[in-house]
Amino acid sequence: MNSTRFTPADAAELYGIHNWSSGYFRVSDKGEVEVTPGPGLNAVLPDIVDEIVARGESLPVILRFPQVLAGRVRQLNEAFRTAMREYDYQGRYQGVFPIKVNQRRMVVETIASAGYEYAHGLEAGSKAELALCLAQNLHPDALLCCNGFKDDGFIKLALWGRSLGKNVVITLEKFSELERVLKVARQLGIRPAIGVRFKLNARGSGQWEESGGDQAKFGLNAGELLQVVERLRQEDMLDALVMLHTHIGSQITDIRRIKVAVREATQVYSDLVDEGAQVKYLNVGGGLGVDYDGSKTTFYASANYTLAEYAADVVYTVQEVCKSNEVRQPTIVSESGRALTAHHAVLVVPVIDVTGPTRGLQSIPEAAEDQHQIVKDLEEILANINTRNYREMYNDAVGDKETLHNLFNLGYLTLRDRARGEALFNAILQKLAKLVAGLAYVPDELEDLPKVLADKYICNFSLFQSLPDNWAIQALFPVTPLDRLDERPTRQGTLVDITCDSDGKIEKFIDLRDVKATLPLHDPGTRPYYLGIFLMGAYQDVLGSAHNLFGKVNEAHVTARPGGKHLVELFVRGQKARRLIESMGYEEDMLRGSIRAQVDRARAAGRLDDTQTVELEEDYGEELLGYTYLEYEE
Repeated sequence: MNSTRFTPADAAELYGIHNWSSGYFRVSDKGEVEVTPGPGLNAVLPDIVDEIVARGESLPVILRFPQVLAGRVRQLNEAFRTAMREYDYQGRYQGVFPIKVNQRRMVVETIASAGYEYAHGLEAGSKAELALCLAQNLHPDALLCCNGFKDDGFIKLALWGRSLGKNVVITLEKFSELERVLKVARQLGIRPAIGVRFKLNARGSGQWEESGGDQAKFGLNAGELLQVVERLRQEDMLDALVMLHTHIGSQITDIRRIKVAVREATQVYSDLVDEGAQVKYLNVGGGLGVDYDGSKTTFYASANYTLAEYAADVVYTVQEVCKSNEVRQPTIVSESGRALTAHHAVLVVPVIDVTGPTRGLQSIPEAAEDQHQIVKDLEEILANINTRNYREMYNDAVGDKETLHNLFNLGYLTLRDRARGEALFNAILQKLAKLVAGLAYVPDELEDLPKVLADKYICNFSLFQSLPDNWAIQALFPVTPLDRLDERPTRQGTLVDITCDSDGKIEKFIDLRDVKATLPLHDPGTRPYYLGIFLMGAYQDVLGSAHNLFGKVNEAHVTARPGGKHLVELFVRGQKARRLIESMGYEEDMLRGSIRAQVDRARAAGRLDDTQTVELEEDYGEELLGYTYLEYEE
């Protein structure tokens, strides 16, 4: 990074690609981002985008890489297999994917297919999710865990699933659900397989720390758990209790919290076995973290452990407690969702414009003949500021800018004077930023200069639809230009979307040491400039809102081939405007009828001729059936 020439290796370091990509993305020698889903496989992301555009499709687009999904399934299962061989663990591991993380068909089917040889299962938290899961081709031993609160219909569907040969386990989230399960099971004559979620005292870390502990939304306490055991014993159904389920939250950043929780869960499991329960599955829940910022710390956007370390610590802890208590070692179950899906999806957004104060002297309006003295004062500051007087000059400039606006409000300053004064102030800030960049100490009042001077890169997407977690909980996602990574970025920017909402912006970016307020970017110039937003495959697809009626974006399912080749196996077009409008209670016929009536009145009044009438109705119809995002004609 210190050399004069900027290289792709410098770009990889600048954007932290090696730190957060888990080996699935890299920068090529040509300065382009590539996906690398496996040995000998790579595909160039700008090439994929160019092909999509050449087909006449519109951006933004989500690129999905099923090979990455399948690779994550294998990595998780092999990590547990390796740990179990190392410790001579006497049980097995079976993963379960909670489809609430991403219910997209490609995601669920890819995980089910890649996980078949591992008996990797699914988790449903609603009747609709269960209906989806039952239709999947799962290994006969694969678990289908039914979590969440349940009514009779949910329980019936789960029990019918057992009749279909599925390994369905109904998790009790509260004590009162037990009687409901027993009642429905008697009605259908189907013996249930029951799991019980237990409220651990242990708690997670990070954004979802409140998911665990005594105040957790789901789960039974120790007394209620013992009541379940006794009630099943009364029914001569203690063998139906097959799973102990625990969960302390999503995106757990600290491995020590995981080990504490697993130890407590295994102790509960051991006591259940001593009570006569034939529990064979110990479900340690979700929480396997994703290192979004690449810092490998306990920061909320990171995780201080690897997938292999997670598996090893879980296996070792379960085995240690079981050996100490002299009970059989259970099949370990985890419900990892984020860690499986985050890496497989990249949101590609085109930059459509850049605004901001970094235009320099050339953007300063010409001076008026009778220019006000306050503007002349700002000119003098700009000409004379240097490393010896920059703090004094900065304070003078701030005061002059405030005076400038006060004078304008009182009518003593023209609009031209105001425009020139504001431009001069921005130029002063630019000069200040260059002066302090090389200083060992930057005064507190100047620390926010990069953010103040940042350009706003207007991108064709909706934050609320595609990255709702960034808006709602300030989640961080890596952002990187897809090409030109052999060129040094010369600007600092923030990202704004095309919604009519001031919150539709990204002003926090990943950094190894902290959170950056700006992102290094290139001057787009006249060429298309595409940004990739990475690690957004978990939750974002299913949490997105229709703010401003921007709908789901186009998506391409892409397979990487040897030699940098790729195949776009499937292109799924995003939501049409008509579908979004109908979801709000309107009907297309009603809309068209209203427009037609208005057109007839306008034509009768002479505001439209016959040609315009046809053209207006055609344009209106095209937009109803069109993409909800901006489409520019070249």
